[in-house]
Amino acid sequence: MAKPLKVDEKWLERIAGLLNDMEFGSLQIVVHEGQIVQMERTERKRFENTASGAAKSAGQSRGSGQQNRSANVK
Repeated sequence: MAKPLKVDEKWLERIAGLLNDMEFGSLQIVVHEGQIVQMERTERKRFENTASGAAKSAGQSRGSGQQNRSANVK
């Protein structure tokens, strides 16, 4: 039987901190024996190509870059 997951205010702050300012992406939370042991943030940056060739950040374009941030916790 699975152990109940305990999420206190400290963990909620950590999760919120990783989600802040994320426009496109995901947050993966790894649980081991009822405790959070790792969080992985994958963020996608989308850019729009303008006629002049310069890239401008935009939310509705198709191209993407990728940025990863992991937080290992013990």
